[in-house]
Amino acid sequence: MLFKSKQKEDANDNFIVSLDIGTEFVKALVAEIDGENINVIGVGRARQSLSDMHSGAIADISSVIHNCETALIEAEDQAGIQARKAVIGIAGELVKGNTSTIKYRRPQPNRPLDDAEMEFIIEKIQERAQIKAQREIALETGNKDAEVKLVNSAIVGIHIDGYKISNPIGFQGKDIAVQIYTAFAPMVHISAIERVANELALDLIAVAAEPFAVARSVIGTDSSSNFTAILADVGGGTTDIAVVNDGGVEGTKMFGIGGRSFTNQIANEMNLSYKNAEKLKVNLSGDKLQSNIVQEATEAIENTLDVWISGVELALSEFDNLDYLPNRVLLCGGGASLQGLVDKLEDTDWWKDLPFNKKPKIKYIQPSEVVGINDGTGKLVDHTFITAMGLLRVAYDTYTGNENVGDSFKDKLNKILRV
Repeated sequence: MLFKSKQKEDANDNFIVSLDIGTEFVKALVAEIDGENINVIGVGRARQSLSDMHSGAIADISSVIHNCETALIEAEDQAGIQARKAVIGIAGELVKGNTSTIKYRRPQPNRPLDDAEMEFIIEKIQERAQIKAQREIALETGNKDAEVKLVNSAIVGIHIDGYKISNPIGFQGKDIAVQIYTAFAPMVHISAIERVANELALDLIAVAAEPFAVARSVIGTDSSSNFTAILADVGGGTTDIAVVNDGGVEGTKMFGIGGRSFTNQIANEMNLSYKNAEKLKVNLSGDKLQSNIVQEATEAIENTLDVWISGVELALSEFDNLDYLPNRVLLCGGGASLQGLVDKLEDTDWWKDLPFNKKPKIKYIQPSEVVGINDGTGKLVDHTFITAMGLLRVAYDTYTGNENVGDSFKDKLNKILRV
């Protein structure tokens, strides 16, 4: 196995790399930061083996490192540079992303709120969220001693004495309610990602929950964004869902059905190898197959599609803090390319028992819709690259938060929330 040299000569601080370690593919993007713009200058991709990942998490570290190496070399060769600062995505059913609300009664309500008090409040929220995530993961794994680590955190909303405000600094008031999104992951998965970064001689500046990264890709840097949508990233092993309301991430949910579930069903029902079943699935929406083959494959995956849509319903039903769910569902990820999946969302009544005020519209997220990221390679052609682009946005947030923190309230909050 070939590993990158530990010495990366002339590594420029304005270059960042994102690694989307998916179940089916590893995708690597190299980008240059130019002010508020992120310019992609290198793209690489490598296919994973069947045993490399399990339910969206790394199962074979050495093989995944080799695949990441292959994708990264391709991206760096195109970019003509070696980037050191990296963000790597994390997914899987044990990544827990929730929005928590904590109410805090100030002992001195007539004293203007300052940065130190806000930092204290946020730390208390994160502590409470970590305990909750640890309990959930312990329950699901049967390991009461499971360690978890905070991977992402973002403010959703702040109220003082019942009034919603964007910047609480300087306000007086007795009761503060803060909504904050936090994502936690098991340390065993974090450690595997850290090992990958170390072997590739990357400076791991952040690990990001992938649905959070997708949300960051479409929200961008606008602190007053009113972007509202349900985001569904359908990968090879999992489906990751994020609900964004008025520019804030309300929460993320994941369940273990992705593209490979459909491939396995075709392989089993039609007595095919996995490789041939995958090829058949990819060509289902084209004109390359005979109609009887298309019909047989479509019937083979029907039950799995029913289970998948039930997973979507269940995930969205857990957002019980919202009066209404957004009426847009935006898709990304390689698994979302299956036309039957889109048809299921568009042509069935799965949404009627959920708090939608009208039938949701379904569309793919296009690379051109990712805020502030420009493709200089011509290779970011469809919705399958959105997660990797979102990871670049998280890298940018972290980079600017560490290096160029200004005096705005948003900058100060970003610094407090840095993980």
